[in-house]
Amino acid sequence: MSVVAEFTVDADQFQLGNTLSGVPGITFELERCVPTGDLALPFLWATTEEDLDEVVETFETQLLDSQYVKKILALDKIKNGIFYRISWTDPTEDLLDAIITSDATILQARSEQGTRWEFSVRFVDHDKLALFQNTLADHEVRIHIDRIYTFAEETDHRRQFDLSFEQREALVLAVQRGYFATPSKVSLDELADELGITKQAVSARIRRANEKVLETTLLSSAVAERGGD
Repeated sequence: MSVVAEFTVDADQFQLGNTLSGVPGITFELERCVPTGDLALPFLWATTEEDLDEVVETFETQLLDSQYVKKILALDKIKNGIFYRISWTDPTEDLLDAIITSDATILQARSEQGTRWEFSVRFVDHDKLALFQNTLADHEVRIHIDRIYTFAEETDHRRQFDLSFEQREALVLAVQRGYFATPSKVSLDELADELGITKQAVSARIRRANEKVLETTLLSSAVAERGGD
């Protein structure tokens, strides 16, 4: 059963983080990837709210001066950011090496200012997660685990949309009675009467339930698409 670990790590604990830190005003986000020994070259978004040209010039100069960077290639440019492909030297015995050793997949990695990173990494099973943690210990890399969960648990959570019983009941009834049809086949007063609550209460439950469902489906889809799905 696959398992996902969400953790934070300081930039000085791994080569990539160390190389990218030091240029203020940049937010970094790695594209979803499966690092391998000769493909430790994450695709990287660098975005900023400051003058893009000035920030990028400083950032690229720093990268090219690094002993760990072989080559950088700007693939796309948008109003406030640039998408890079970066070729690195062989990974050192650090976080990235531990991810490679455990055959894990980086689902998401993000850092504001480059000083501290947030990672979401998927492992094929708990044994691989244990291997990852043991490798980190061998390399003396310190991370902070925020959450560990199975893929099945997360999927079930998303299916449930984190709705309360009352919210689910109101939303299901609204759909069944045709409240969202055009024109609507039932009024809030009628739904309220059927549930034995006030019109204001049923309206609030439907609105909040809708919000949770839309957040779960649309926002999680947007994250997945950015991650390369």
